Amino acid sequence: MAVIHHTTLKPTKLELLTAWLPTRPWYRGSTAPELSKAGGFRLDDPEGAVGIEFMVVNDTSGDRATAYLVPLTYRGAPLADAEHALIGTAEHGVLGRRWIYDGCHDPVLIVQLTALLEGQVAAQDQNATDTPDPTITVSYTATSAGPAGTGTTDDADGTILPGPPGTALRLHRVLQPATPLAATGHITGPWANSDGTKATGPFLTVHPRH
Repeated sequence: MAVIHHTTLKPTKLELLTAWLPTRPWYRGSTAPELSKAGGFRLDDPEGAVGIEFMVVNDTSGDRATAYLVPLTYRGAPLADAEHALIGTAEHGVLGRRWIYDGCHDPVLIVQLTALLEGQVAAQDQNATDTPDPTITVSYTATSAGPAGTGTTDDADGTILPGPPGTALRLHRVLQPATPLAATGHITGPWANSDGTKATGPFLTVHPRH
């Protein structure tokens, strides 16, 4: 069970993401981001060592606000062979130095995300300890087994992750309010738009691996 500490983080997550987001192929802006928190959820690491957060941020730097989904993992020591996925380090007011990663490249997040799809774990509230988040909905029906995916790939539309055997997971980095279509499963959740209105749409969709 992850324990949520209401304390300081220096630099903040938004400050780290302001520098990191423009380096991503799916970033839609042309200037430095202007970010605010907009929602998300957490997953628990059964070992209690890695923090896992799926964070939604709004970027209002352009003519049109954009909501991005950024999975993050927080570690007390560097993750081996993951320098390419390091977003930055920060000093946590309780836990000390934390290494913050693009969670799509963290094996602990991948395992727990698959467990969420398969109904083995529940999404947790982003801001409260040991509190399930009922606003996150999951739909997935296992198909015939196929090859297991390996590796994580970014493209202009988002990130492809390995999922249960026979599937590929598309993480929707740029969120759109919609009903997921043409998918064998999905994780859907809400977020707050920059104008204060609420939106709901797919965070992730599941597709057959060919």
